[in-house]
Amino acid sequence: MMISSLKKFFNADKKGRKTSSPALPKRSIPQLDRIASFFSPVFWGVEKYTEFSKAVKDLTEMMPDGYHASDNFITWGRNNSMFDDQKFVQAWESNAESFVDKGIVWRRYILATSAFHCVQLDGDFVECGTYTGVGVKTVVDYLGGKNFPKQFWAYDVFEHQEGMENIPLPEVGHQLHERVQRKFEGYPQVRIVKGLIPDSFEGNCPDRIAYLHIDLNQAPAEVAALDYLFDRVVPGGIVILDDYEWAMVYRPQKLAEDEWFDKRGYRVVPLPTGQGMVIKR
Repeated sequence: MMISSLKKFFNADKKGRKTSSPALPKRSIPQLDRIASFFSPVFWGVEKYTEFSKAVKDLTEMMPDGYHASDNFITWGRNNSMFDDQKFVQAWESNAESFVDKGIVWRRYILATSAFHCVQLDGDFVECGTYTGVGVKTVVDYLGGKNFPKQFWAYDVFEHQEGMENIPLPEVGHQLHERVQRKFEGYPQVRIVKGLIPDSFEGNCPDRIAYLHIDLNQAPAEVAALDYLFDRVVPGGIVILDDYEWAMVYRPQKLAEDEWFDKRGYRVVPLPTGQGMVIKR
């Protein structure tokens, strides 16, 4: 399928702000009788990982087409729409750096399709908890690559400091920041901001946000990010909370965020991927 290159068409809104009308990736038209299935041994919180993964793999042998088994998500009879979206598959496969990146494909597609909506709104893109930058890069490449028409702000401390509540991830370290910066060489619209949240927002934060992805693995920092950023999200903008519907060590995030949104008259939409979604009024 030929995908039109993403172009920039600038105009001014009623308040004189510069806005863009992007050329979006064309819809892929799937075949009626062809449904993708997917298995990847990415499962969290199980003690006997090898045995569990084999058991799930064996289960898929008894499932009809359209199964999806990965990332603690086991279902069947689904369209698996992400695999029909050729532009997304290209962005996902070209950016995945690990079997985990491959295994969380449904989460990535939630980000990509949310971004498809948000790129048509006024406002910048923001991610809190960028880690290796794979999520940002997948979204950017899905919507034009180096012609991505928005400013994308990517925040992370990039190294685990003693006393931090978040769970240390394997790639975190003193070289991660430099790696992510190199990944986005030639992408001037992607701004990598190193530092603790919310301190790193000072002087490095957009006034208007169309897309907000929060993945900080701890409740206090995520609530602090919401305190600082949510009022900047434009009407129709989307907030994705990566850990919202995950239990285990992540449950405090849901409890804190439910309380925060309840005070403002919102309910988080829980997604079976483990994410949560809020659409700004």
